[in-house]
Amino acid sequence: MAIYTIAITGASGAPYGMRVLQTLIKGGHNVYLTITGDGLAILNDETGATLKGSETDIQNALEKHLEAKEGQLRYFDEDNMYSPIASGSAKVDGMVVVPCSMKALSAIANGFASNLVERAADVTIKEKRKLIIVPREMPLSSIHLRNMLSLSEMGCHIIPAMPAFYHHPKKLQDMIDFVAGRVLDALGVENDLSPRWGL
Repeated sequence: MAIYTIAITGASGAPYGMRVLQTLIKGGHNVYLTITGDGLAILNDETGATLKGSETDIQNALEKHLEAKEGQLRYFDEDNMYSPIASGSAKVDGMVVVPCSMKALSAIANGFASNLVERAADVTIKEKRKLIIVPREMPLSSIHLRNMLSLSEMGCHIIPAMPAFYHHPKKLQDMIDFVAGRVLDALGVENDLSPRWGL
């Protein structure tokens, strides 16, 4: 199975990040996970998940919640620059920043690696691996759009959380699954989270 890095930052859209994470774990993939301090707070606000304590405490709580196998999920605090994903020598098949705050977007686009999320993304770009950015909710300024264009020109996938309606969503989870499914498609991970057009 593949190895992926998932980063959750301090922006609205935490349910997307958790759904992508849940699907990867359920699919048997291995995941490196890092969440910023603001990301942890918003995760609590938007999903009710209260994650606190040491890296080990948070990892254990997530392993239990996601029913992850031993060693399948490794969690690192945003200031842990000694984690494997801070180096290009770690074998990772791709990275998703979901959701991605505009602060993180700017830092990644300009090579300002001040925390583990930004450093891991910087490593992903320099190693020419797949990087998927899921920007937070609109509106977007010209600054935000220029940063997205800059990353797109570097080969990154920009997937704004813009759910469609052709699949006739009946509940909020349907819209979350649509976005998470498109992210996983871009990552190259098989999934059936949302109906596909014409099928």
